[in-house]
Amino acid sequence: MNMENSFNKKTIKDIDVSGKRVLLRIAYDITPKEVDGKMVIKNDARIRATLPTIEYLLERNCSLVLLSWLKRPGGKVVEEYRMNPVAEKLAEILGRPVKKMDDCVGPEVEKAVKAMRPGEIIMLENVRFHPEEEKEDPAFAKQLADLGELIVFDAFAQSHRVHSSTTGILKQKEAVAGFLVEKELNVLSALLENPKRPFVVVLGGAKISDKLDTIINLLDKADALLIGGALSNTFLKAKGVNVESSFIEDVYVNIAKGEKKDYLTLAKELLEKTSGQKTSFKDIPDLKFLQLPPDLAAAEKIEENVASKVVDLTEGETLPPGWTYLDIGPKSAELFSQAIQQAQTIFWNGPMGYFEIDEFAKGTEKVANAIVESKATSVIGGGDTEKIVKMFKLGGKFSHVSTGGGASLEFLAGKKLPAIELLPNR
Repeated sequence: MNMENSFNKKTIKDIDVSGKRVLLRIAYDITPKEVDGKMVIKNDARIRATLPTIEYLLERNCSLVLLSWLKRPGGKVVEEYRMNPVAEKLAEILGRPVKKMDDCVGPEVEKAVKAMRPGEIIMLENVRFHPEEEKEDPAFAKQLADLGELIVFDAFAQSHRVHSSTTGILKQKEAVAGFLVEKELNVLSALLENPKRPFVVVLGGAKISDKLDTIINLLDKADALLIGGALSNTFLKAKGVNVESSFIEDVYVNIAKGEKKDYLTLAKELLEKTSGQKTSFKDIPDLKFLQLPPDLAAAEKIEENVASKVVDLTEGETLPPGWTYLDIGPKSAELFSQAIQQAQTIFWNGPMGYFEIDEFAKGTEKVANAIVESKATSVIGGGDTEKIVKMFKLGGKFSHVSTGGGASLEFLAGKKLPAIELLPNR
């Protein structure tokens, strides 16, 4: 797969950034963990992904004002969602001080920012502590934008959101992209434009609402779509399989947009549309273009050490009343692995089961290892898939691990990312 630069937006290399005070918009939405009574960052992958941009700017005597949100505090201060642990982890990685502010706007912030010297770094407080953030409030966005002489946008994982600190600030002042945004979009563009074949897409996780548009957009681009996780439950039910208490999304109502979607009907239409579609895997005769799990692991309850069983759908087996599908079964894992091993390009987003419980992490682990062992260019979506990479100690074994699950799915669905659209072209 050719990952050469197809990114047509201006980056920090296209302008003179020397000595500028930079408002650096990054996506440090990293869940802190409590260790010995203190909140700390255990998974620093998202911070490390921004280091090329940070180091480039520091080498050119810039001062950096870092802006991000963390989780969903709902427009109010929530102590466990403060940016302090993130600032401490960044300081540890860089080996230099990172001054953490208690707010992201206001007189104290403005005073500290104006006093900055080249090479100094300030991290602003969680911008979602302000209700104006999610409303893309222009006055609030201007307050944020005015903290920098230049805006560098490197928050790929949050680029699909219309917020004050994403699209809002980019409507206020000159901005360019950082290296992470450039890298992410080059990799994802290559998947859509010129993947080496066979191109296998592996999708899991819980919600069909997050992935339906991506599946539709990839129908004429992929050679096989492997569907696992709770995502497969909606498709199985659409086929007439009794999924008992398994999680499914059937009807989704978006009150804000006035939209109602019947996902069972949409899943059924997709299955009908792809039923005659051929794959290029002639030596895997059982493989369908849109492949659902032929067997699944199930349990009566979602808890550790619970009694479980494998339900083989190809043998006509059914789920006991009240039970739940929690992982793909061994037949599914083997079938998926065969396709993965023959692929030249792979995109994977979402676990194959309830991987937080060891008993139901087997399918995810098998698929992850098959991808690692393949000779394919492998692109891994963010979110839970990032956690899986760390959980199974597979860091550095994929071609690219995206920092943005939602943003990567939106892009692969053929949608424009609002923040990226506002960056100036080269």
